[in-house]
Amino acid sequence: MTIPRPRPVPPVQPELEDCCRSGCTPCVFDLYEAALERYEQALAAWEAEQARQEKSPPGHPHA
Repeated sequence: MTIPRPRPVPPVQPELEDCCRSGCTPCVFDLYEAALERYEQALAAWEAEQARQEKSPPGHPHA
């Protein structure tokens, strides 16, 4: 039996006051956007994996 992977957790969006407004590169909002993009990709992969597992007949290994 395969242990299911947990659903990916979205990143925490920074508060407006988390930005120092000094033009940092990367800004906390840039880092958040990159993390959000990675999360969305991981979530799509996780959802596809869940859909494949739901279609697999019982007792057969999941692809």
